Amino acid sequence: MPSVGASLFWIALCAVISPLIAGLVPRKLVPEVVLLLITGIVIGPHVLDLAVQGPEIELLRDLGLGMLFLLAGYEIDTDELTGRGGRRALITWLVCLGLAFTVIGLLGLTGAIHAEIAVAIALTSTALGTLLPILKDSGLIQTPLGRSVLNHGAFGELGPVVAMAVLLGSRGTIGSLIVLALFAAAAVGVAFVPATVRREGSKVLSIIRLGSETTAQTTVRLTILLLVALGALASIFDVDGILAAFAAGFILRRAFPGGDERLEAKLDGLAFGLLIPIFFITSGMAIDVSAVAAKPGVLVAFLVLILLVRGLPVYFAERFDRGQDGTGAPPNPRRRGQVALYAATGLPLIVAVTGVAVDAGQMTSANASILVAAGAITVLLLPTAASLLGRTPVPPAVPAQRADLETGT
Repeated sequence: MPSVGASLFWIALCAVISPLIAGLVPRKLVPEVVLLLITGIVIGPHVLDLAVQGPEIELLRDLGLGMLFLLAGYEIDTDELTGRGGRRALITWLVCLGLAFTVIGLLGLTGAIHAEIAVAIALTSTALGTLLPILKDSGLIQTPLGRSVLNHGAFGELGPVVAMAVLLGSRGTIGSLIVLALFAAAAVGVAFVPATVRREGSKVLSIIRLGSETTAQTTVRLTILLLVALGALASIFDVDGILAAFAAGFILRRAFPGGDERLEAKLDGLAFGLLIPIFFITSGMAIDVSAVAAKPGVLVAFLVLILLVRGLPVYFAERFDRGQDGTGAPPNPRRRGQVALYAATGLPLIVAVTGVAVDAGQMTSANASILVAAGAITVLLLPTAASLLGRTPVPPAVPAQRADLETGT
């Protein structure tokens, strides 16, 4: 069995190799996240067995997942969520959830699917944290397309986390709702702390500002403390840590409403330079290739269900998105298709939901691997497909002789 040191070496090597390979692909058609997953599969225990997940690496993985959702929550514009686009995204997710329960319920009657609730919730997720680096690298964050993806992604992450806590919680529906309300109240209480500290004339604020550009790195340390503190609260209330990380991102944005470029650069360095690559690589390591290969039909069926349950409603919902580009016209089918493909991309929440179902004895590890593999394939294929769909075809060059004749020269 590989040691922790050897495992960490191979993970670090994959983290370095993946962006180099991505840079060699013409027009950056393959996102770096895809290569992190693939290299994780290769070095994992189910292929070359060069690396394993021990408690130490599992801790780094959890921190990477937390940073992924913190940055996703930080990018969300709360005004946008409460506006027309956000309300449409919420309604769309609820439609997706109803459709998922209907389809999976019918399949469950045939005995083809077990753990119907867990599978239905997994199908409605959107991996906004996974999409974030892809959207950033392609410069789409501030575009109408990027804002639509952020809206659908926000509810595609929040919705499944809340549904998972309520419907899969060990306390029952009422007890889970009470616990969620208590956690939300605690998170709101934490959110008031930055506002108090940021009051002009505060001695603490001046110390934080002075230390932010020294070896103290006070703003970075406070961000990590915020993430860990809400994670501890989530553990006390037995709430999924993803919700805590997402809440931490919202609170951080409240502390810096206009953003903070220096802090963002430091957090990007910590998150995308170390922690987030570890999460994606270890996610690839967890995929049991033999279990997936043994049931290719089930894998394809899950992929089709994800596109049907999540992608299709988003595609139709985007017909009502008028005015984001300033024209007042609905988006063209190509852009609606891009948003739908991005919205159907899911992995972290699928990992979380299947983990809960396996621990509860409702789902086998083999079936969980297949569903996680389907989520990984959506990350492998759908963002790339959305990128290709959005490319404007280059018109053929006009021959010089014909151009001369047309201009009369």
